[in-house]
Amino acid sequence: MDTIYITGHRNPDTDSVISAMAYAALKNALGDRRYKAARLGQISDETQIVLDRFGFQPPRLLTDVRTQVRDLDYDTPPTLSPAATISRGWQTMQKERISALPVTNEDGTLYGMLSAGDVANYDMSSVRNPQVGEVPVYNLLSVLEGKILNEDGQIRDMLSGEVIIALPASRENLVSFDENSIVICGDQPDMIRRALEKKVSCVIVCQAEVSPELVATDGETCIISTPFDAYRAVRLICHALPISSICKSKDLVCFHLDDYIDDVKDAVLESRFRAYPILDEEERVVGTLSRFHLLRPRRKRVVLMDHNERAQSVHGLEQAEILEIVDHHRLADIETSNPIYVRNEPVGSTTTIVAGMYQEKGLMPTAKMAGLMASAIVSDTVMFKSPTCTRRDIDVATRMAKIANVSLEDLGKAIFSATSGDDKSVEAMLGTDYKEFHIAGHTLAVSQITCMDSDRLLKRKEEFLAAMEKNRKARGLEMVVLMITDVLLEGTQLIFTGNEEPIRQAFNLKNAENSAFLPKVMSRKKQVIPTLSAMWG
Repeated sequence: MDTIYITGHRNPDTDSVISAMAYAALKNALGDRRYKAARLGQISDETQIVLDRFGFQPPRLLTDVRTQVRDLDYDTPPTLSPAATISRGWQTMQKERISALPVTNEDGTLYGMLSAGDVANYDMSSVRNPQVGEVPVYNLLSVLEGKILNEDGQIRDMLSGEVIIALPASRENLVSFDENSIVICGDQPDMIRRALEKKVSCVIVCQAEVSPELVATDGETCIISTPFDAYRAVRLICHALPISSICKSKDLVCFHLDDYIDDVKDAVLESRFRAYPILDEEERVVGTLSRFHLLRPRRKRVVLMDHNERAQSVHGLEQAEILEIVDHHRLADIETSNPIYVRNEPVGSTTTIVAGMYQEKGLMPTAKMAGLMASAIVSDTVMFKSPTCTRRDIDVATRMAKIANVSLEDLGKAIFSATSGDDKSVEAMLGTDYKEFHIAGHTLAVSQITCMDSDRLLKRKEEFLAAMEKNRKARGLEMVVLMITDVLLEGTQLIFTGNEEPIRQAFNLKNAENSAFLPKVMSRKKQVIPTLSAMWG
């Protein structure tokens, strides 16, 4: 079952995180268990306070939705031990209709790769050099479907030597063998006796009986009988060698489940293997990847919450399939290849929209989830003082607070007292609710910190300016703006760096130097960004 990720925007605020969690809970409650909430950045102190209060863990962190190896319909062929016979390997490839298979150690980690080409190369070389070394006797008995006839042969574990088919007794002058020979013969008692006298490594008797007298002959020669004829016996002996003797075990190109397809394609283009082993987090083999798997990969599927702008969304969004967008911001630049469900409403919080969906489906959120949802609405509407706030936000928040049996006023105090600034770096505070915008050819970033004591944060103004200017240069931005929104003062302390003239013109700041107080300005979405957009046309 493929997961569908519900994600808020980067540098997520409380509304972004909780609306994703609430929507995932709604989808799952309606019977579709594929949906999971995700966050695209660090949880803020404010959001953590809310999650802790109602007993929730933060959603999983999602940093990239580019297609990975785990998203492919890769093959999962059987794996073989290095000790398995070449015959077993070939039979497996034929049965599975594959041209390569992984060879694994006892713990499932990768030993090597066996390909049909490896078997073919070995077969061709064995014709000119019928020499086998260190063939386990068990392997030999398996491929020959044979049995050991003499007691002395039972003590042998390994067999080595040149494979010789003995000619008829009348042509003995054409046959020569020594102690390292593996002699193959038929109903030829004299030839068997001669081989035993020479103390050859092994005598393989094809489709014939061996007299008790010869079986009882003292010596270390192993006598094996087989139902196969001499030609097949020779070929099977060669295939009795362990896979480890011919498979590729060095300079292997392998991939992990978390590898991105962009990187995999580059590596595949630089090599010429038929199949590549795929490993999991513990380096165990889970499958194989071939070139044709890269042609039509399955893309990750996402639902975008509280944003519809590519710059604010998850990395790799162009490789993902967007299924839905639920938002309360202006429409931006995200494009889709297919029609999708979009719900964009002019309310103060995305969570308000999600609460409406619960009502439409006839489902009441749990008390704890309702507490989360009330907190998100209070946070995003700045305790209902933001110009984005609507009557609907207030009504929904009141209803959720009633279900959760909590006070909206208490929630507001807990939320907006979270940002003191005493124990955090200015970089961390700037990144808590940070968004970049591209408007009419202009690029800027706007951070917002909502608090109940802006004077304490203003004491660190120079630190903020230095960090903002550093970020502006690193990101190639025209300007960087910080909104320190004070709930009690019902206004915003604006700090800015870079090209300051547009800010001065937009908000009529004649003598302001790097900062100014804007009474009644509480919303980045409805007051700051639209003002700049209107000025730039």
